[in-house]
Amino acid sequence: MRHKNKLIPFAAALAVGSVTPAHATDWLQFGYDTAHSSFNAAETGYPTASNAILRHYALPTSAGTADNAPIYLGDVATNTGTKNLLFLVTKNGTLLALDADSAALSVTWSKQPQAPIDSKQITHGSPAVDPSLLYVYAYAHDGKIHKYQVGDGTEVLTGGWPEVTTLKPNVEKGAAGLSISTDTGGTTYLHSVIDGYIGDAGDYQGHITTINLATGTQKVFNSLCSGLTIHFIENGIKSGAGQNDCASAQNGIWGRPGAIYDAGTNRIFITTGNGPYNASTGGFNWGDSVLALNPDGSGAGGGMPVDSYTPTTFQNLQTTDADLGSESIAIMPPPAGTAAQYQHIAVQAGKDGCIRLLNLADLSGQGVPAKTGGEIQAVNFPGGHCATGSDGPEIKPQPAVWVNPADGASWVYVASYNNGMLAYKIVLDGNAKPSLVKQWPIDPMNVNATAASGTSPIVANGVLYYMSGNHMLALDAVTGTVLLGAGSPWLTTAYGGQHWQSPIIVNGHIYATDNGSPSQLWVFALDGAFKSGFE
Repeated sequence: MRHKNKLIPFAAALAVGSVTPAHATDWLQFGYDTAHSSFNAAETGYPTASNAILRHYALPTSAGTADNAPIYLGDVATNTGTKNLLFLVTKNGTLLALDADSAALSVTWSKQPQAPIDSKQITHGSPAVDPSLLYVYAYAHDGKIHKYQVGDGTEVLTGGWPEVTTLKPNVEKGAAGLSISTDTGGTTYLHSVIDGYIGDAGDYQGHITTINLATGTQKVFNSLCSGLTIHFIENGIKSGAGQNDCASAQNGIWGRPGAIYDAGTNRIFITTGNGPYNASTGGFNWGDSVLALNPDGSGAGGGMPVDSYTPTTFQNLQTTDADLGSESIAIMPPPAGTAAQYQHIAVQAGKDGCIRLLNLADLSGQGVPAKTGGEIQAVNFPGGHCATGSDGPEIKPQPAVWVNPADGASWVYVASYNNGMLAYKIVLDGNAKPSLVKQWPIDPMNVNATAASGTSPIVANGVLYYMSGNHMLALDAVTGTVLLGAGSPWLTTAYGGQHWQSPIIVNGHIYATDNGSPSQLWVFALDGAFKSGFE
């Protein structure tokens, strides 16, 4: 049983080390909402102390490293009482349900459907909780999505579960988070995207499996050999009668959130990485492309997606390992007054350090898929290569999107692995056409050298947070000013660094794991509330 929760404001300021705060909201999938914005509008806490580390402890040694972001579900009825739970999937395929409020490690339940076959077999994707708040879903090393009751981990084994998402689990993995969306017709789907293992080797092909959560039926769209809508068999028949595999390889999908649902267009969007592209010349390979699909995971028929965007630099992206799909799209709410043809826009950045503003209603600007170019705007992150598509600086963390309640402006925060953090705001020209304008940077020589790289950022109550080096940084979302008293970031001297780990912010706390073996779970408390009144 799952208790229903209400969205309620905090009644008083939260003290560091306080008991569980009033329950305000949940964080049910990577990036918080179905747009994966990483903006928690329900959070009213903010940092004032120079050291707000509430606690940290190691995960079970048997579970190892959690290389993703946790998710959070409050007021869960368990066998030992009602708890707020964190769900984490570790690299060895273990799903942990942890008591989010315990001062020490407290595992409510855990599941590992299959141990890794060898050391290369790892998973990086976050789990997801469905809108009923009764079930949590996680990818496992058997190539399937498993469905568990949130309170005790009882696995659902009827209605098609567990659901296959790859038949090549030794060369393909769930590298991105599971995502769940409900379309405009009220049908809820789970989306699972697939990538290869480190080194881009083996007979793997990027694809998305979309599962109807009411019926258990699923559809597959392959980013290679897209004319076939099946799960491929490793080293199978690659042409002719009975074809069940693809002669081409790569095109993995591995942006942190996986598939992104846009309610405005009622489409899902996936972004592919390195691999062959020939769709503009009549082929069915979609390397380094943004693909729009129907909410059920189907395309337009005949191997075509509903729409597509491919940079004109696609070949050099492939040649220099500069994946467009190093992150997923970031949907940007259009500011008031935006022209009618630009009401559905998003940012797509890649390892080439190019930040592209796209029209989600017409990705290429040519009204049909399988065209190249057509972005609204392309701007270079410092050191970027929009013109050539060459690698670096590598933008891999997923951006965060925030709408400033003071003026309705849309902001996006883009972090690189080796060249700092930038904030951009959408502005309109005289024709009401949107564009990205840089607002402030965090660079390797400014404020703190550890700001050179970091996790996917998150936003709440006008504050931007992300982990960098051994610090949790809290920045004013408008000015970029480092907050926390005299300007000191929260020090985490025992922090084990980060790879794909990312924080979440919910109910007056920030939760994040590090890249230790095993990972530590870090919990930070926000010690102030109602920064600017009742927001």
